[in-house]
Amino acid sequence: MSNYQSAIEAVKAIKEKAGSAWDPINPESIARMRTQNRFKTGLEIAQYTADIMRRDMAAFDADKTKYTQSLGCRHGFVGQQKMISIKKHFDGKTDRRYLYLSGWMVAALRSEFGPLPDQSMHEKTSVASLVKELYTFLRQADARELGGLFRELDAARDAW
Repeated sequence: MSNYQSAIEAVKAIKEKAGSAWDPINPESIARMRTQNRFKTGLEIAQYTADIMRRDMAAFDADKTKYTQSLGCRHGFVGQQKMISIKKHFDGKTDRRYLYLSGWMVAALRSEFGPLPDQSMHEKTSVASLVKELYTFLRQADARELGGLFRELDAARDAW
């Protein structure tokens, strides 16, 4: 919450310097957009998730009961639905649960040329397009969750 508040304060300071032309801009709306668009590139998302994976692997190395679960998916919609289902059944958390992209599944089901006899023959864009699709769907799921939190915040503020 402190990042959210500091983003609001930063926009307020910019507005004060900019003068009356910026009066219609709502600092909280900008803070919400920044919160929803935390990652600018797929590389930033990959780094963030790699850090989580490393922590999970270290936890497993220290305690074998801290295993992870991987769920196979072949397109973004399935990945989104699986993550929503996990959050619903595990108290809103996705801790130690991953989407797994199977090479044969990507090769067999995502090829623009139809079914291929060998996964080594699939075009090099299949995996990249799937990852992009997953990122898009997961961003949409995050935006949905954040939208709900922002509505709750607005309701609490109105009730206060």
